[in-house]
Amino acid sequence: MTQQPEVNLPSKYDPAAVEQGRYQKWIEGKYFEAQNDTSKEPFTIVIPPPNVTGKLHIGHAWDTTLQDIITRVKRMQGYDVLYLPGMDHAGISTQAKVEAKLREEGVSRHDLGRDKFLEQAWNWKEEYAGFIRKQWEKLGLGLDYSRERFTLDQGLSEAVKEVFVKLYEKDLIYRGEYIINWDPDTKTALSDIEVIYQDVQGHFYHMRYPLVDGSGHIEIATTRPETMLGDTAVAVHPDDERYQHLIGKKVKLPIIGREIEIVADAYVDMEFGSGAVKITPAHDPNDFEVGERHQLERVLIMNEDGTMNENAGKYQGLDRFDCRQQIVKDLQDQGVLFEIEEHMHSVGHSERSGAVVEPYLSTQWFVHMQPLADAVIDMQQGTDEEKVHFVPERFEKTYLRWMENIRDWCISRQLWWGHRIPAWYHKETGEIYVGKEAPADEENWEQDQDVLDTWFSSALWPFSTLEWPNLESEEFKHFFPTNVLVTGYDIIFFWVSRMIFQSKEFTDQRPFQDVLLHGLVRAADGRKMSKSLGNGVDPMEVIEKYGADSLRYFLATGSSPGQDLRFHWEKVESTWNFINKIWNASRFALMNMEGLTHEQIDITGKKSVADQWILTRLNETIEQVTRHVDKYDFGEAGRYLYNFIWDDFCDWYIEMAKLPLYGEDEDAKRTTRSILAYVLDATMRMLHPFMPFVTEEIWQQLPHQGESIVLASWPTVDDSLSNKESAEVMKKLVAIIRSVRNTRAEVDTPMSKEIPILIQANDTANQEQLEANKSYLERFCNPSELTIGTSLDIPDKVMSAVVTGAEIFLPLEGLIDIDKELARLRAEHEKLNQEVARVEKKLANQGFVSKAPAQVVEAEKDKQRDYIVKREKVEARIQELQK
Repeated sequence: MTQQPEVNLPSKYDPAAVEQGRYQKWIEGKYFEAQNDTSKEPFTIVIPPPNVTGKLHIGHAWDTTLQDIITRVKRMQGYDVLYLPGMDHAGISTQAKVEAKLREEGVSRHDLGRDKFLEQAWNWKEEYAGFIRKQWEKLGLGLDYSRERFTLDQGLSEAVKEVFVKLYEKDLIYRGEYIINWDPDTKTALSDIEVIYQDVQGHFYHMRYPLVDGSGHIEIATTRPETMLGDTAVAVHPDDERYQHLIGKKVKLPIIGREIEIVADAYVDMEFGSGAVKITPAHDPNDFEVGERHQLERVLIMNEDGTMNENAGKYQGLDRFDCRQQIVKDLQDQGVLFEIEEHMHSVGHSERSGAVVEPYLSTQWFVHMQPLADAVIDMQQGTDEEKVHFVPERFEKTYLRWMENIRDWCISRQLWWGHRIPAWYHKETGEIYVGKEAPADEENWEQDQDVLDTWFSSALWPFSTLEWPNLESEEFKHFFPTNVLVTGYDIIFFWVSRMIFQSKEFTDQRPFQDVLLHGLVRAADGRKMSKSLGNGVDPMEVIEKYGADSLRYFLATGSSPGQDLRFHWEKVESTWNFINKIWNASRFALMNMEGLTHEQIDITGKKSVADQWILTRLNETIEQVTRHVDKYDFGEAGRYLYNFIWDDFCDWYIEMAKLPLYGEDEDAKRTTRSILAYVLDATMRMLHPFMPFVTEEIWQQLPHQGESIVLASWPTVDDSLSNKESAEVMKKLVAIIRSVRNTRAEVDTPMSKEIPILIQANDTANQEQLEANKSYLERFCNPSELTIGTSLDIPDKVMSAVVTGAEIFLPLEGLIDIDKELARLRAEHEKLNQEVARVEKKLANQGFVSKAPAQVVEAEKDKQRDYIVKREKVEARIQELQK
C-alpha cells in the first residue's frame, strides 16, 4: 500500500526553499531524457540556441518558458519528448566581445594569431555556456542535456561542410565580386537582414560636373559626396530629351580630374532631381548593375576600416565622414557644389556594431536563393502534412512575401570565429577547390581565410542536431521533423525562413510542423527594452524576488500568440499571490487527509451537490485547458486554471468541504477527503507545466503513484463524474450567498450578525433544490431565520436581489435607506436593459444565428430569457418601493 508522506508544507510559501535542489533531482532522475522509444509517438522541440555572448535576457526567459510548457504537457500526455538544448557561436558578436576583452589586456587578435585567438574564443564560450546552463536551471527547463549541441561542435561542422559542398556542386553557392553591406567597425560583410535602417537627418549635395568640350555642365545630386571620387560615369534616361545630345560625351570629374562618360540607362528616374545621376560602381548596388551593363571601371576608394585609400587622392587616410566634410568645403571653393539641401533619408546600420553600413565592392561567397525559395513556396502551397503552420497564421504572409522577393545571400564573413569556408585556392594557378576535406597535396593549397555567416549553421539546426547527414541515424529517423519551433516574430527572415529552405533542400521535409511566434517583451510603458534606456529586466532578479514559478506563469499568460508583452512587476507579484493562495489551500487539504493513501481514494460514494459541482467544474477545466494548450493559447489556458483554482476550488469548495470535514458523518468525511485529493492532484498536474517547482512540492505530499509529477499523466475528462444538474444548483447557491454578502456589505451589516432571510423560488423545483441544500445557505448566509417558498409574504422595507430561479429578501428594518435602495435597483434595471439589448442584437444578426453552433445560439436564447425574467422582477420591486 502506498503511504502518504507526512504533511510538511510550511505555513508560508517560500519560493527559494521550494526551488532549492529540485532541478538537480529531476536531472539525476533523467526525467527529461528522451528514450528514443519507437513505441511512443515522438515530440521534438529544439531550443533556439542562445548566443554565447552573454547571459539570457527576459526575452529568452519568455521564449524558453513557452517551449518548456509545451514539452512538459506532451511528456505527461505520453509522448517520447525531446527538448534539445544548445548554443550558437554567434560569429560577429562573440568575436567582438573577445577582441574587446583582449584590448583591455593590451593585445589584438593579430598579435595572438588565429589559433591562439580561437583558444581565447573557446574559453569565452565555455565560461558563458556555464552561465546560460545555470539560468536554464533557474527557469526549470526540462532539457535533455545528454543531447546538448553547439553550432561549432564536430557533428554540426560536418553538416555545415556537407551543405556547403552540395550547394556548390549544384551551382547554388558561388564566389563573385559584388556590392555587399560592409561593417567598417567589425570589418566584415553583412547579409541584407543584418542591416537595420534608421531615418537620419542628412543632406542632398547638388553639384555641376563640367563637360570636357567646354560646352557647359551637367547637374547631379548625392547624399554621399565622398563617393564621387569613385565615379566612373554619369547616367541619364535614354528617353530624356534634355540629355539626348549629351549621351556619349564626357565630363571631367572635379578634384580628381578623371574624364568619365555620360551613358544612357533606363535605371534613371527622369522625374527625380535633375534626371542625371553619378555612377559609382564600387560603392552602390544599383550603380554596380549599371556599371555591369556599360562595362564601367570599378574604382574602390575606401579601405575596409572606412578610411579613404590611395584612389581618393589627397584625401587618403581620412575617415569617410571626415572626408565628406573636407570634400564639401573643397567643392564649394571650386564652385562645383552650388546647393546643400536638408534631406531626411534612411541609412543602414550594422545590427551587430551599430556602425553606418558602407555599400562596398568585395569578393564574397553567395547562395543563389531563387531556386531554394521557389521550392519552399511550392511546399507552402501543399497539404497540411507538408507545409509549415504559422501561429498566428498572419505571419505566413510575412514569410512568403520575403521568399517571393528574395535576394542572393552573402554568406562569407571576414572573421576567425566560425565555420571556416571549405574552399582552397591553388598557390600557383589560383584554381578553386571545394570539399569537406583539404586537397591531397595540401601544401600547394591555401584555405579561404573567411568563415561562414552564423545563420548558415543555425539554418541547419533542426536536423544537424539530430545526427544528419547520417540518414540511418535512429535519432534523425525518430525525432525529425520536429514538431514546434517557438521564437520571436523578429527573426522570421534571419532564421525561420532559412531553416525552412535548407530543410526542404536537404531532407525534402519541413523542419517543423508549427512555428509559434511571440513578440517582444517591452517595458511597462510599452517602450522597447534597451541598455541605453536602462529599462531592461534581468529574469534572474525576478526569480530571486518572486521565484521561477511566478515569472513563468506571468510570461506564459500575459499575452496572446504573436503579440508583445509588457513587463509589470505588479503582475508578477499578483502571480506570487496566486501561488500563495494555491499553497494555503493545498496545505489545508493535506492536513485534512489524515494519512489517506492513493489506494484509499474513493470518489464513487454518495456525493454532496458541492462534490458533484467541483468534479463537473474540474472536467470543464481539463477540457478547456487542454484545448487552449494544444493551440498554444496559454493566456486562455491560464485564465481557466486561475478561475477554477481561485474561485471554484479555494473560495467555494474548500469552504463547503469544511461542513462534512468538521461534521459527524464519517462516510461524508471520507468522500470529501478523497475528492480533495483527487481534485488537487489533477489541478497540480494541469498547473505543472506552468509552475513546475511548486506543483512538484505539493504533489509529492499528495497520495500519489510515481516518482515525480514530471512523469505523471496529463489529466483527462471523466464524463462519469460530470453532473450538469448539480452544477446548476451550485450556481444558484453561490449566486444567493454572494447576493446576501453583497447586500449585507451595502448596509454595513457584518456576517457575524444574524438576520432573517427570505428566498422566494420561481417554482417548486427551485424550492426543492434550495431546501435540499439549506445547510450551505445557513452556513454561509448566517440567517436568524431562513424561509424558502414560492409565495411568501414580503415585508415592506427589505433589501432585495434577483438571481436565476429566485428572489432574495432581507428584512432590514431600520437599516434600509429607501432612496438608496431605489437608486441601486434602477442601476440594476439599466444594466439588465443593456444585457437584453445586447443579446437581442446578437440574435437578430443572421450571420451569427446561421454560422454559430446550435448550442451556442441556444445558450444566448437562455441568457435572453433569464435577463428578461430578472428585469421584470426588478421592475416589480421598484414599483413596490415607490408605493
